[in-house]
Amino acid sequence: MSFCERSFRLCFAFLLVLGVEVASGQWHKRDHDLDNRSGGYRRIIVDQSGHGDFMTIQSAIDSVPSFNKYWVYIIVRAGIYWEKIVIPYNKPFIILKGEGDGKTQVVWGDHESVAQSPTFTSSADNTIVQMIGFTNSYNHPANNNPRVPAVAAMVSGDRTRFYKCGFYGLQDTLWDDRGRHYYESCTIEGAVDFIFGSGQSIFEGCFISVIGGDLGPGFVGFITAQGRAYNNEANGFVFKNCQVYGTGSVFLGRPWRPYSRVLFYGSNFSNVIVPQGWNAWQSIGYEGQLTFAEDSCYGPGSDTSQRVGWEKKLSKDAVEQLISLSYIDKEQWLEHQPF
Repeated sequence: MSFCERSFRLCFAFLLVLGVEVASGQWHKRDHDLDNRSGGYRRIIVDQSGHGDFMTIQSAIDSVPSFNKYWVYIIVRAGIYWEKIVIPYNKPFIILKGEGDGKTQVVWGDHESVAQSPTFTSSADNTIVQMIGFTNSYNHPANNNPRVPAVAAMVSGDRTRFYKCGFYGLQDTLWDDRGRHYYESCTIEGAVDFIFGSGQSIFEGCFISVIGGDLGPGFVGFITAQGRAYNNEANGFVFKNCQVYGTGSVFLGRPWRPYSRVLFYGSNFSNVIVPQGWNAWQSIGYEGQLTFAEDSCYGPGSDTSQRVGWEKKLSKDAVEQLISLSYIDKEQWLEHQPF
């Protein structure tokens, strides 16, 4: 074989391999340059029946390279997945998508300590979760187990988005630990401090399902326990156009830290809300530091005539700043996510 012919064949083979890599999405630089919405990213199928790439969600997450820089799309087929799931801090850019929170369910029954108990832990930045239900079954459904913290999900990564997901527990259901988060059309169920933490988060169009009746006669629950520790911190919980309903009686919230901040805006309250609305808990005598507010809410539980006197009356501008997506998204990270 002549030198020219050998050179031609080597060049042809190189171009052939290069073409295969580009077509298959394995050339990550090209994959990264694609518009994220075009679907040009790695896809992994999780299917308990064995007709996918993995049979457990955690094994699919484990397959993602550490310090990943490119979106990885993990499709989780319908089924009940009895496992604890962790997305570690060094695995960003993961999309988990199920087939509906009633069809794709992750269930585990750990409890106490709070840090040990989550069924689902998301510590990575740039994470998207869609249409999956997460349950901590230790106290849910109601049983004879002692009532202790039993977390369904803990979220501590920044720029995290949940869409049509479900979080089910009794006490400390959703630990919105820290970071900026957007929950859209999600269901959060519980009775005591079941949305808590120091996250900077907007809950829009969500369903807040109170199961205070499971606490027994005479017990009153709490929806939120927000953990803003200092006046100069940006974090807080904003509930926008949500539905609050269920059984038993609950306060809208109590402070976990001295400068706790919670706003309910444009939300529908059933009669599960106690007339006082809020509880000062460990901040008695320091209620002026708290920002607990309601604006434009409606329904049987929205009557504010008997609310605690220290409930904040926010100005129109202050309300607008909190309900705007810019509260969590000044750099428009939501717009640049794939979904």
